[in-house]
Amino acid sequence: MVEVRFYDTVNDELLKFAVIISQSNGKWVFCKHKERDTYEVPGGHREAGENILETAKRELQEETGAIKFEIKPICVYSVTGKTRVNDTGEETFGLLYFAEITEFTKELHSEMEKVVLMDKLPENWTYPEIQPRLLEEARQRGFLPKKDEIKWLFFDVGSTLIDESRVYEDRMKKIAELSGITPQQIYEHAISLYRRNKKGDLEIAKQLGIELPKWESQYEKLYTDSENCLKRLSRNYEIGIIANQPLGTSERLENLGVRKYIDLVIASAEEGVSKPDRRIFEIALERSGCKPEKAVMIGDRIDNDIVPAKQLGMKTIWIKQGFGSLWTVMDESEKADIEVNNLSDILNYL
Repeated sequence: MVEVRFYDTVNDELLKFAVIISQSNGKWVFCKHKERDTYEVPGGHREAGENILETAKRELQEETGAIKFEIKPICVYSVTGKTRVNDTGEETFGLLYFAEITEFTKELHSEMEKVVLMDKLPENWTYPEIQPRLLEEARQRGFLPKKDEIKWLFFDVGSTLIDESRVYEDRMKKIAELSGITPQQIYEHAISLYRRNKKGDLEIAKQLGIELPKWESQYEKLYTDSENCLKRLSRNYEIGIIANQPLGTSERLENLGVRKYIDLVIASAEEGVSKPDRRIFEIALERSGCKPEKAVMIGDRIDNDIVPAKQLGMKTIWIKQGFGSLWTVMDESEKADIEVNNLSDILNYL
């Protein structure tokens, strides 16, 4: 009998293996060994002189042919009992990782016959008593939420679904014209303010004593992966909007071609309450009939999206786009359950 345990940390010298749960473009990545008819998560032994992250990267590259990827640690795991790689049955330790692979090499140079991208988990595992347990632990730790646990996904709009970079560029240019300072100086000062968790454009206007230039919404556009993300997620979840937006938000989303994927729109101008006030989140939960623990808030702002949603018991995903990506997380209350760099990355977790 094999027993699998999980730990937050152990002494580094105990870590002998690295296993990397991997996905690519929303699909699971599994390896098939040349001598077996089963499938396995990439991973392997730690070699002399390696730190455990180096082991994980090497094994991922060797067994899947991954060239470009992002990798994050999940937890320590241990296996007690005799297995294919443990003749003694003594407790052995490894570090479990999650990787998102964006590019593969064309040829494998390892004992693996092939790499398979799957929509669903395999039935014929190489290590059926171990690796399904590792994936379940990753789910429990927020890396791969169970679909039946989540009912609603709520999105912010600006810098989450809609790319506002051109609007900010226009606003910074106008601030520069009004102040006599170069656009580059304005932009650099704004960046420094955002890094100190301040709203850069608003603070600059206040400091210079000028009126904040009008928000030119005609420069807004969807991020290139917004529609595909909403389309795919709407197949399994109800989709909502919780956003500080003006009147007519639903119509704007219709004009952008994504309203058809959205079941509920809660906009501040229509509700008379704005984020970070928790009341706007409560309104969304009440109208959706969803309990907080069954909902996920997805947004670019730690102060407006992540903190109030966490306070209500919602799960949270920080999408690090736009100026919100510069926020410095100060304490546990500001830490999202999951961090992603773009909308497509969300598909790896939901």
